[in-house]
Amino acid sequence: MQKFIRLIAFIVVAVMLLAVVLDWVYTTIFQQSSMRGKIEYVYHARPQQYDVVFLGSSRANNHFVAPLFEAKGLKTFNYGMSASHLFEASLLLKLMVERHFVIKKLILETDMNLANEKRDAGISAQFLPYLHDSEMIRNHFAQEEDFWKLYYIPFYRYVAFDAKIGFREMNRSWRGVPTNYLENLGYHPLSGKKKGNMKNDIRALNPLDNKYYKEIKAICKAHHIQLIAIMTPMCSNVKGMDYFDKVKSKYPEIYNYENVVEGDQYFSSCGHLNDAGARLFTARILRDFFGK
Repeated sequence: MQKFIRLIAFIVVAVMLLAVVLDWVYTTIFQQSSMRGKIEYVYHARPQQYDVVFLGSSRANNHFVAPLFEAKGLKTFNYGMSASHLFEASLLLKLMVERHFVIKKLILETDMNLANEKRDAGISAQFLPYLHDSEMIRNHFAQEEDFWKLYYIPFYRYVAFDAKIGFREMNRSWRGVPTNYLENLGYHPLSGKKKGNMKNDIRALNPLDNKYYKEIKAICKAHHIQLIAIMTPMCSNVKGMDYFDKVKSKYPEIYNYENVVEGDQYFSSCGHLNDAGARLFTARILRDFFGK
C-alpha cells in the first residue's frame, strides 16, 4: 500500500513539474514573438504615434480601410479583431496607453458589441501568455470566474485554450510563421464573390450599460484621445433594426452609420461589407470627420 501511495505521489509531483516546465516553455516562446497578431504586436511595441486608430470587432476589422487614411496623410492602423468584444478592445487600448502610444483620434466600432460584457474566449486567450508579466492584463481578467485557474494552475491556460494558444500556435510562433493580420495596416478586406448569410435577426439584442465602453471613454478622456464611436453598416434584410435606435437613445454620442451603404452588392454577409462597400463607407467617414 505504501508503495502504491508513493507511486501516486511521484506521478502527481512529476505531472506538476512537467506542467511548470511546459508553462515556462510556451510562455517564453510567445513572449519572443511579436508579428503574428495584433495583440502581441501591441504588447511588444515601442511607443507609436497615430493620427487615427481603429478598434472593434470584425465590423471594424473589415469596414475601416486604413490605407485610405494613410493616403490622406493620416498615420493610422486598424486594430479591429474579428470575433472580439469590448472586453478585448478596452484591454488592447489599455496596453497601447501603457506602451506610450500617442493617439489623436480613436474610431471605435460600437454597435452589436454593446449587447454583452463577456469576453470572447478565442481572442481573449491571446492575452493569456502575458498574464503573469502584465499587471494590466492580470487586473483586467481578475473578475473573470476562471481567473484563479488561469493564473495559479501551471499550463492550465494553454490546455483550456489549446485552439488559440496551444501546441500548434506555439510551434508557429517559435518558427516565426507569418500571418496576414498586420497586412494592409490591419484592414482585412472581404471578397464580394462568395456571399455569406444575407439575413439577420437581432430582435433579441439590447444595448447594455456597458462597463467596457465606459472604460474606453474614461481612458480616452484621461489621455486626451478624441473618441469617435460609430455604428457601422448592415444589409437591408435585417429583423430588429430598431436596435440601432436603442443604441442611439442610450448613447447619444454614438454616430449611426448603419444605413449609409445600400445595396447587397456591397456586402459579403449581412453584417459585413465587402471591400467595395468598405471603401464607400470609409470614404464617407473621411469626408464627415476629416474633410478639413
